[in-house]
This record gives sequence, C-alpha cells and structure tokens, in this order.
Amino acid sequence: MTILLHIAASPRGSFSRSAQAAHVYIAALRAIDPSLSVDHLDLWQTDLPPFDGAALAAKYARLSGRAHDLCESTAWAGIEAMVARLDRADRVLVSTPMWNFSVPYRLKHWIDLITQPGLTFAFDPASGYRPLLRPRPTVVVLASAGDYATGESRGRPDLATPYLQAALGFIGLTDPIVVPVARTIGPDADEAALAATERLRCLARGFGRDAA
Repeated sequence: MTILLHIAASPRGSFSRSAQAAHVYIAALRAIDPSLSVDHLDLWQTDLPPFDGAALAAKYARLSGRAHDLCESTAWAGIEAMVARLDRADRVLVSTPMWNFSVPYRLKHWIDLITQPGLTFAFDPASGYRPLLRPRPTVVVLASAGDYATGESRGRPDLATPYLQAALGFIGLTDPIVVPVARTIGPDADEAALAATERLRCLARGFGRDAA
C-alpha cells in the first residue's frame, strides 16, 4: 500500500483552486496505483497545538540535553505524533493558496510544529544542519491570483515558493515540485487551472511508474 499525505491549507475546501487541482493529482495517482491510501490533513479542521509554553520549553530542553518535565513531555508527544504521521507517508502533497505573497498562517504553524531538533533535523557544530526525514516525492500545488511565471506579478514577489522549497528541504523533503495554479482570477483562470492539472497528471504518471 502506498500512503499519500495530503496537507490542505485552504479554508475554502473544495471551492479552492488548490484543492481542485490536488484532487486531480490524487485521482491520477489512484488510476495508476489502486493501492494508494490518502491521509488527508486539513489544517483548518485540525486542532494544531500552539507552539509556545511547554512545547517551546520542550524544544529548548531537547537542544540543551535536559530531560523533559511532565508538561513538556506531553507537548512533545503531540509533536512527535505529527512528525510520525508525515514520516510514514510514501508521498507528500501540499495544496495551498498564496496569501500576501507567502502561505496561510495555518500552514506556517504546521511547519513550525514539525521542524524540530532530533525529529526532523539535527545540528552538529562542525558540519551544521542535517535533515532527518528520508526524501520522497513531494508536490506543492500553489494557487495565486497573480502569475509569477516570469518573475514578480505587478511588482508583487512570490515568497511562498522559495519558502516552501527551503522549509521542506530543510527537514528532508528535498526538491519539492511546485506546480502553480495562476491566475485564479480573471478570464484566463480556467485555462491556468487546466494547465496546472495537466502538469499534475504528468507528474502522477511519473511517480506511478516509480511505484510500479
């Protein structure tokens, strides 16, 4: 059985362009690999714990080598469960809109929670940082009102793409493929969505051959 973790970062659910494109990708993967199991993580329906207080103290305890107290241990166990959910996936799909040049705060929150020493990255003073998760096919569907294919869109930068590539790569999901759905507003919105879904179908075929 192949497990795909789908991290959905749009609060609009099936009405969002990123979710619609993601569903096309999932359907294409299923057509090739009937054993595919989708673990759907809706960041707007999931109770993400705050990363403060006990959770933050647990992180610094881990960094300093101090044992966790009871509150820290409880907070850390929740983070470990989220990392385990990610790590057991064979493939990862992130579908997200672009908000104010970057990503929705719920997606940033999830990334902050799972980016933890000893769980998803290690640090050595001599060699620096090292990812701990194994590489696996990772696709990001990024929907935006502007078209950033040739650079800035009317002076607006795309900060989401380099951030997601760096953040996911830092923990071991190296070389995530970002598929833009742009533009989502205007007379050419449907054409942009079609181009994105065709690319996603091609990616699914390639990953399907890898799994076969």
